[in-house]
Amino acid sequence: MIVKPPSKKQIRAELNAEIDNYLGEGGVIKEIPRGLSAFQPGDPPLRTEHFQPSQAPSERTPVPEVVAAIEARKHIKPAKHKPTKTHRPKRKLILDDFGEPLRWEWVNE
Repeated sequence: MIVKPPSKKQIRAELNAEIDNYLGEGGVIKEIPRGLSAFQPGDPPLRTEHFQPSQAPSERTPVPEVVAAIEARKHIKPAKHKPTKTHRPKRKLILDDFGEPLRWEWVNE
């Protein structure tokens, strides 16, 4: 069974109902001036859970044979192939006696 996502109209009606409910229970909405940011100059940057620079770097496994194989492949020049001509049909515009376009035809040239 395919479940359709709610339309913008339904989402807007749901949000308006939640706002009306909040205001009806005595909630207050503070107006914030446009262009005001929560971040102040001089605040430290946000920290993420995934990146922690305080951790010591882990040991890397040396793989010189793999690196040597990759470097060797970089210096091999590919064989030059002569491009083959493909004889594909081309579209040609057919004009009437007055130079007006009539139709397109596929022509082997």
